[in-house]
Amino acid sequence: MRGVFITGTDTDVGKTVISSGIAGVLRDEGVDVGVFKPMLSGIKRDDPDSDTYWLKAMSETSLRLEEITPFQFEQPLAPGMAQELEGKNITLGDILRKWDNIRNRHDFFIVEGAGGISVPLGKDFLVSDLIKALNLPVLIVARPNLGTINHTFLTVEYAKKLGLTIKGIIINGTSVKKDLAEKLSPKVIEKMCSVPIIGITPKIDELSKVTVKKLIRDHLTLEVLHK
Repeated sequence: MRGVFITGTDTDVGKTVISSGIAGVLRDEGVDVGVFKPMLSGIKRDDPDSDTYWLKAMSETSLRLEEITPFQFEQPLAPGMAQELEGKNITLGDILRKWDNIRNRHDFFIVEGAGGISVPLGKDFLVSDLIKALNLPVLIVARPNLGTINHTFLTVEYAKKLGLTIKGIIINGTSVKKDLAEKLSPKVIEKMCSVPIIGITPKIDELSKVTVKKLIRDHLTLEVLHK
C-alpha cells in the first residue's frame, strides 16, 4: 500500500486544504485514493465544515465518515487532552486496528494527523508515533509568515531524528502582497532543512472543490508522491 502522512508545523496551517486537495487531484488523475484522519476534536465528523467531511468529499472514497475518522471528541483540544476530559483512553493499538480494517480498500492513502508532529494523541503516544507505526513518508505543511523558519526546522529535525522519510515541505497560505518574511523564508528553510519545498500555496478566499484542486494543480509538484 502506497501513501503519505500529512502533518503540520502547528495547528491551523491548512493541512486539510492540502490533504483534501491532493486527494482530489490524484482522484482526477485516476489514482485509487483513500483518506484517513483517525482523530478529530471540536467538531463532529458529519459536519460539512469538518476535516473528515472535506476529505471524503474531495477523495470521493466509498469509506464511511466513521471509517475515515473513527474517534471524535467534543472539545477543540489536542486529542490526548480531549479524550481525557471524556474519560476515554484511546491507544495506538486502537487506531491501528481501525487502520487495518481499511488499508486494503484503496491503492494509495492520504493520512492526516492532528496539529503538529508532537501533538499527543493519547496518554503515551504522539502523532510521530502513529507515523512510525504506519510506516508512511511525510509531507510537512508550514505557515508562511514570521516564525515559520524555526517551527519548520524543528519539525524536520525531530522527524529526521526518528528516522522518518520526509517527502517535502509545503508552505501554505501566502499573502497576495508578501512581506519580507514570506519572500525570504522558503530559501532559508530549504537550505537549513535539506528538504525540498514542493509547493508554496497562496491563501484562497473561497473553499470549494474547484478552488482547492486548482490550488494544488497550480502550485504543488506532486511527482514526488509517486517516487
